Amino acid sequence: MDDSSIAGPRQVLLIGGGAGVGKTSVGWEVSVLLRAGDVAHCVIEGDVLDQVHPAPVGDPARSRITERNLAALWSNYAGLGRHRLVYTNTVSVLEVPMFRRAMGPGPLDFTLVLLTAGEDVVRERLARRETGSQLRPHIERSLRMAALLEAEAPEGTVRVATDGLSVEQVAARVVAAASW
Repeated sequence: MDDSSIAGPRQVLLIGGGAGVGKTSVGWEVSVLLRAGDVAHCVIEGDVLDQVHPAPVGDPARSRITERNLAALWSNYAGLGRHRLVYTNTVSVLEVPMFRRAMGPGPLDFTLVLLTAGEDVVRERLARRETGSQLRPHIERSLRMAALLEAEAPEGTVRVATDGLSVEQVAARVVAAASW
């Protein structure tokens, strides 16, 4: 694909949800579908943007490093002519203002997708992933975050239940929601 053929408004697909709903897997599968359609895009897994030890003190400090890293990555991708961003992170659907600051001036078109799963499904998925002492706290955090996200997700957020669906099926629904 020729970078000079990439044009249009900046589009941001934010995929959020509690731990165990499939955000990361779905984000990568969305990328597979977009590549198959020759749709130029970039993917950022939000969890990597604030992985620093010792962590900055206080939530605002952690948010600032996330925003600075997002701005740096976006600048690099935009420099390649990309205008579509797929971003996965638990609370991403609540962070539109951060994206507006990090991605700079100009119009942005957001699609907010909240992935959901029943408590039994979340417990089973996390039990496969977490093998140490953090399983119980991880499940508890996930369930708290799912409730918070359900209550605070902005109007227009598309909810996609992942229970009983393959990653491919969920990703197809997410791409359809974004109309990419």
